[in-house]
Amino acid sequence: MKIVTLFLIVFCFNCCSSGQDSVEKIRKYYTDHTIDNLSSISHGSVSNGSLEHGKLIPYYGSNYSYFDTTSYFSGRAFLHEDVLAFTLKAYKNLENVSNRFYRIMECSNQMGGKLWPHQTHQNGTSIDFMMPLTKDYKPYYNLDEIGLRHYWLSFDDNGKYSEDKSVEIDFEAIAQHILLLNEAANEKGWKIKKVIIKIELKDELYATPSGKKLKAKGIYVVQGLSKMVNALHDDHYHIDFAKV
Repeated sequence: MKIVTLFLIVFCFNCCSSGQDSVEKIRKYYTDHTIDNLSSISHGSVSNGSLEHGKLIPYYGSNYSYFDTTSYFSGRAFLHEDVLAFTLKAYKNLENVSNRFYRIMECSNQMGGKLWPHQTHQNGTSIDFMMPLTKDYKPYYNLDEIGLRHYWLSFDDNGKYSEDKSVEIDFEAIAQHILLLNEAANEKGWKIKKVIIKIELKDELYATPSGKKLKAKGIYVVQGLSKMVNALHDDHYHIDFAKV
């Protein structure tokens, strides 16, 4: 896949948002935090819980990467082992249907608990995923490289970037991803419990071919959010998982 290969070449040359941390530093951090072979245990809920033996997501793969080294090195990229396994499988399956690169955003602390400023993400079963973007109907990645600042980007109710209306959210790619996540989760005895996305963007999501399938599946996408929470979910979609 030419786009993915080019992205990885650029990534390895300039491997983080600051351009100062090396690939070796990321590899060492990953190795140092993947020595726990005990089974993961999630306690409580996504908004009041904890995590035992959380597993660190690899910083990058063939068609995805974590979005920010500061967040990664701060221990905010841990998951329940099952959630990690089916998340990675969904990315693998995406290679068969999509020629684009994806970004994972924040997950959970190694032992769960409060992950400021998030209201959830407390027991290793929540993940934020960066909105895939297009510019002039082609995959667009320039905004993927700004790290934690990505959470403060603004998109209008039609999914267009406030600073450049030619940059748009790729709703078909989002729906494809969610469908494959749900499929991979089901195989592990899990399901998508909730998808959080800006309410005004739901019509755009459901209007795509894969979005129609998503709606038919009955996967729960939130129907109402507080004004603040709603405004914060225009640049990413949040997913909570739960055992069936």
